[in-house]
Amino acid sequence: MRLLVIGGTQFVGKHFVAEAVRRGHSVTLFNRGSKPAPAGVQHIITGDRNADDRLGEGEWDAVVDTSAYVPRQVRELATLLDPRVERYLFISTISVYADPTALNQDETGELSRLDDDSAEEVTGETYGLLKVLAEEALAAAYPPERTLVVRPGIIVGPDDPTDRFSYWPVRVARGGEVLAPHGPSLPMQWIDVRDLATWLVSSLERGLAGTYNAVSEAGQFTLGQVLESSKTATGSGAEIIWVDEEFLIEQGVQPFAGLPLWFPGELANMWSVDGSRAHIEGLRIRPVEETVAATLEWHESRGAPELKFGMSIEREREVLEAWRRTEGS
Repeated sequence: MRLLVIGGTQFVGKHFVAEAVRRGHSVTLFNRGSKPAPAGVQHIITGDRNADDRLGEGEWDAVVDTSAYVPRQVRELATLLDPRVERYLFISTISVYADPTALNQDETGELSRLDDDSAEEVTGETYGLLKVLAEEALAAAYPPERTLVVRPGIIVGPDDPTDRFSYWPVRVARGGEVLAPHGPSLPMQWIDVRDLATWLVSSLERGLAGTYNAVSEAGQFTLGQVLESSKTATGSGAEIIWVDEEFLIEQGVQPFAGLPLWFPGELANMWSVDGSRAHIEGLRIRPVEETVAATLEWHESRGAPELKFGMSIEREREVLEAWRRTEGS
């Protein structure tokens, strides 16, 4: 296939390109040229999707759009490419759903609504809303048989710029007492970026169309598995201290931000999204041990910098000391 990838040098795009090249496809990148292209890319077009239309020439079997966050970006790209690109793969998000606490949310779930389709400020509150509008912009430009809309959950693994998953194996590797929420059975749900990339390439090869949640099976992973796999991978003697959710909230620990991937109470239903439709179409999820090991290897390869996500060691120590006082009273 001849593939046009918008971006293609970071995280999802980078791993997609690597897999596509490995499988013998011709890859053209369109990006600002701020980062080096993965090995094997045949063509690079330097430009800004928000500022120019340097894609005025060329024909491709599919465009892979991993970097559109607002509907205008999809609308403009689809209009520009429609005569010359057969299929459009758009990376959306499970954050499009109106009720994030709904159990077993499948692709037919009600979507969030944002009335202003010209809005372009991307925040934690508008991210999913804008992705809904972007999906609708694509549907207005391309017929359904020529589109593949993929809604990943949390994407983890090597090259993850957020450090949301990385926090846990890296923290365990440091050793000592590790603050953890709820208990070892706390559900987790994600997709390893390498599994996502493999499935995206194979889906384009097979001409798959439609909308798919791309996540691990609900109940497949727990925080306990992540931490035990991290101990095994690092040989760490870390002691996991499981702390009640109510106490953490009382202490002002922010769910997800303070302790990554933790949602208390009913919010934990966010990790029960139904990905069976994608699994039927060949999505495979690797064991947690592989994701943990690869994440740690990548973290070390980049010089083991301070993480962007999660609480500091000092803050963790404060909460643990408060917990011990409560336990001893």
